[in-house]
Amino acid sequence: MRALNVNDAKQPMFDLSPFDLPMTDPRHPFHVEHMAMALDEARAAQDEDEVPIGCIIVSLERGVIASAHNQREMLKDPTAHAEMVAITQAAAALQSWRLENCVLYVTLEPCPMCAGAVVLARLPMVVYGAADSKAGACDTLYRITSDPRLNHRAKVVAGVRADECAAILSEFFAEKRRLGKK
Repeated sequence: MRALNVNDAKQPMFDLSPFDLPMTDPRHPFHVEHMAMALDEARAAQDEDEVPIGCIIVSLERGVIASAHNQREMLKDPTAHAEMVAITQAAAALQSWRLENCVLYVTLEPCPMCAGAVVLARLPMVVYGAADSKAGACDTLYRITSDPRLNHRAKVVAGVRADECAAILSEFFAEKRRLGKK
């Protein structure tokens, strides 16, 4: 074994591509790219005066099969969260309620309803941006998606583009408070 030379410290021991990161790493380019699409959906929600949450579902075989944002105000439907709308779209695209081999990307940690839908749809992975201290049901308040008492569990990757995801929500609610709106 040779001795380390002072100049060796300047040379990387090995060269890692971003694609060498494990899929559980929030910096993985696959996650970063798809969260950008979810952020586009969140901006569309904001343009419609909906809470700016966006969701994308990616089939690992077919690519993006669903993209949605909150539509509770427009549809007058309390269940019209971005995840619920996207899960319905994805099921229609696959002609199956089982969304196996798909990944759900959402800008805000899913609530109990949406985390339950993830379990029921058999989604194997959820990737979210900002944590939700008031309703987060993947990590923050509950762990529905990984509860061993349930018949299905999903891997969870948290914090993908978290600052951007949190910022769009903060800006939306700050503007609502400024205008004195609900």
